[in-house]
Amino acid sequence: MPSDEDTMAGRLLIVEYEQVKEEQRARIGFRDNLLYATLAAMAAVITFTLQGGGHAELLLLLPPSSVLLGWAYLVNDEKISAIGRYIREELDPRLAALAPGLPRAFGWELAHRDDRHRVSRKRLQLGVDLLMFTVAPASSLVVYWTRRPMWAVLAGVSAAEAALVAVLAVQIVRYADLGRA
Repeated sequence: MPSDEDTMAGRLLIVEYEQVKEEQRARIGFRDNLLYATLAAMAAVITFTLQGGGHAELLLLLPPSSVLLGWAYLVNDEKISAIGRYIREELDPRLAALAPGLPRAFGWELAHRDDRHRVSRKRLQLGVDLLMFTVAPASSLVVYWTRRPMWAVLAGVSAAEAALVAVLAVQIVRYADLGRA
């Protein structure tokens, strides 16, 4: 029979779980909305470029907006994963220690990562993330670089933007979480 202290500790762990799950849900909603915001920003820049008489230099607005939104997406995605890891590696074992012999309280946190299609799904998500946040802005840079005349100042700006896009691409790949468990 669990002691009053064990019961209180268990309740506190459940409250903590509820709080971190609420943060995770909020971050998931925000992260997912960043995809729509990125698409809207891309559409706005392309529309603005085409309506502005085809001034290719306007395409230089796309990389900074994509990098900014992509970085916010990446940070939130990493925090979502960190919350899941915390639940699996910290909360679940602590709660299990208070109730030996009972089923794990947070089994879903482990079970959904054991899906046999998880790795292929994560690879596909990596491709989507790279396409959305790095390939599209890099493509706008290529279009700008192939147009003439090119101003020296804007050529320098575009080189800096290319570096930012490359840094983001590396970070997206680095945090892709392609592991099975």
